[in-house]
Amino acid sequence: MSYNRYMRGMSNGGLVTGEALSDNQLRAAVPSIFATQAHDSRSERFVVVSTIDILTGLRREGFEPFFAQQANTRVAGKAAFTKHMLRLRHRSITNAAGEAFEIILVNANDGTSSYQMVPGFFRFVCANGLMVGDSFNEVKVRHSGNAIHEVVEGAYRVLEDAPKVAGQVEAFKGISLDEDERRVFAEVVHELRFPEAHKEDGKPALVEATALLKPRRNVDQHSDLWTVGNVVQENVIKGGLRGQIRSANGVRRRQKTRAVRGIDQSKALNRAIWSLTEKMAELKGVELAA
Repeated sequence: MSYNRYMRGMSNGGLVTGEALSDNQLRAAVPSIFATQAHDSRSERFVVVSTIDILTGLRREGFEPFFAQQANTRVAGKAAFTKHMLRLRHRSITNAAGEAFEIILVNANDGTSSYQMVPGFFRFVCANGLMVGDSFNEVKVRHSGNAIHEVVEGAYRVLEDAPKVAGQVEAFKGISLDEDERRVFAEVVHELRFPEAHKEDGKPALVEATALLKPRRNVDQHSDLWTVGNVVQENVIKGGLRGQIRSANGVRRRQKTRAVRGIDQSKALNRAIWSLTEKMAELKGVELAA
């Protein structure tokens, strides 16, 4: 797989190269992380939390950014302040299976977001990552005062969850799902992604729920809970699934499902899929580490 490209489907594309991103790369792709002033729409009470200052502090602590994306805007002059997301990995936490614990940072200096940190888990085979559910720490920092120390401390509070997250991943890998269980898993995620299709008079989705279970590579031809969750998540987030839609005059034409572009929607879907994976494990009688 070639990582040296802009990944489609994530707001402005989302920059990922397979290597830690430099400031020059970040400045070209996500200029809003370099904001040192608030957008003109903010009042004097709004205190800027400069993402690049936080990133500099986290780099000193061993964290590096491997993914960055920025929300689009149609408001002239606002691109330098919009919501953005960075996915950071610590140099010491990558396992032999090609997976890594992550800290996801979300921030904006236009009033659309507090500073947030969410734990995640990255799977190199698909260049994609799940944000963990509500059972783990999420740190939020208000736009007030000097937040750099608080954010670095918050990163380590999130980092404390790394062993528990890794333990859950190993537990998920040991849980086998039968055909009906895989179908139910896909149906729940399908409703999250295409809610209109599940309303009484809603427009049908482009693809059925079972399409979310189709693996994109041979290594994912397995029925364990971890693999199923990742396959479904990748198909939902990246899109590109082929389906048919009927036009008003009854003509059928083929289309592909859209990737999830929004930062908030991506975050919500990722965390919901992780929480669903936890619930499925519980239904299978597996006690997850507290």
